[in-house]
Amino acid sequence: MRVVFGVLSLLVVVAIVGFLAKKQLGSASAPVALPQAAGVPASPPGASPVQQSQQLREQVKKDVESLMQQARPTSQDE
Repeated sequence: MRVVFGVLSLLVVVAIVGFLAKKQLGSASAPVALPQAAGVPASPPGASPVQQSQQLREQVKKDVESLMQQARPTSQDE
């Protein structure tokens, strides 16, 4: 009897996981356009993917460098 309940439980769990996976994959099939982030210049319409990648890499590098220059907040607990 325990074996029957164990197998039925396993089947229910597999069905639930399958349903959730199908639901997630169905919602991911429609691509969503990402909004342009504030402060990030839009690339020219004729820019190649390589140029866009380089611009994005440079922007991220600048952002990381500016964040590294900021002072860390001190904790009041110490």
